[in-house]
Amino acid sequence: MRFRFLTSTPLDIVRGSGTFVGISVLAGALRDLGHTVDYESPRRHFPVYTLERLWFNRTLRPSPVHDITVGFDMDGYRIAGPGHVASLKGVIADEVRFERGLTRATMSVQARCERIHVNRAARVLVTSRYSAARAREFYGLRTDAAIVPELIDLPRWREHLAAHPAQASRFTVLSVGRFYLRKRVDVLLRAAAQVRSAIPDLEVRIVGNGPCDRPWRLLARELGLGSTVAWLGDVTRAELAAEYNRCHAFSMPSVQEGFGIVLLEAMAAGKPIVAARAAAIPEVAPFARLVDPDDPDALAAALLDEYRQAGDRAQGLEWVGRFDAPLVAARFVAATAPSSRTS
Repeated sequence: MRFRFLTSTPLDIVRGSGTFVGISVLAGALRDLGHTVDYESPRRHFPVYTLERLWFNRTLRPSPVHDITVGFDMDGYRIAGPGHVASLKGVIADEVRFERGLTRATMSVQARCERIHVNRAARVLVTSRYSAARAREFYGLRTDAAIVPELIDLPRWREHLAAHPAQASRFTVLSVGRFYLRKRVDVLLRAAAQVRSAIPDLEVRIVGNGPCDRPWRLLARELGLGSTVAWLGDVTRAELAAEYNRCHAFSMPSVQEGFGIVLLEAMAAGKPIVAARAAAIPEVAPFARLVDPDDPDALAAALLDEYRQAGDRAQGLEWVGRFDAPLVAARFVAATAPSSRTS
């Protein structure tokens, strides 16, 4: 089949984050299966991302040369119809609940477009049961969405890990993600402040950037964390692999995740996970140490338990195999085939 991928997500790891990783790995796996994938993304750029997305969608036209058009998130809402698949990497209306100010305002516009998209599309895909429920709740989705999880190219990721070894002399906790309020890095910082006396060699290494960068750095200073926290900013895939190798545990205190590709990366690296019991996280990482969301005390206790007695890594290494790219790509083809039902 010849697929047409519509996405205004920046096509690089730094700006596109996990969404870019998921789309690019999917495209590669589909090509390996013998399919053709053509991308369409914005050619005109605006200082405000939402304006760029709206302009991109305004310029889109139906394509007579593709078997299936796949619009990711809100992209494709103006041309959705027969032969069109709306693939939600997350549910924007769910994400926006946790944001404030300009971020909340612009994301609200995107959420309205995404609602139109899913209700016009012939088929709807989501990455988790959690996201399926949120799409019904916020968008009044009239048909069942097919669940096709995110995926990971396990051989390639393991090659990255093998090529970029790293070790730490301190007990190291890694966190990776865009700096939005819903990611709750502040909860991790407060937990670190609680346990640093019990874990004197603690280091929390944080990969990412975004709107909350300044307030979270200020919070770290107020908590007197100093050299306990290393702010790494945006990193390359090679640097990211080294960070997974270096860490002793991966932490994800986020309260809203449609899936969470970083959880797959951590499991594939053989790292125990300490995370919030929220959103899709229990689906994706059922063997993680899960704690109540927005509870620094609970997160601190879990990190201390991990320090004293490392969690079982074997279960995660086995579990992540079900998300290997060829397996998920085959599910994607079955779910998007013209004869398939959205169930």
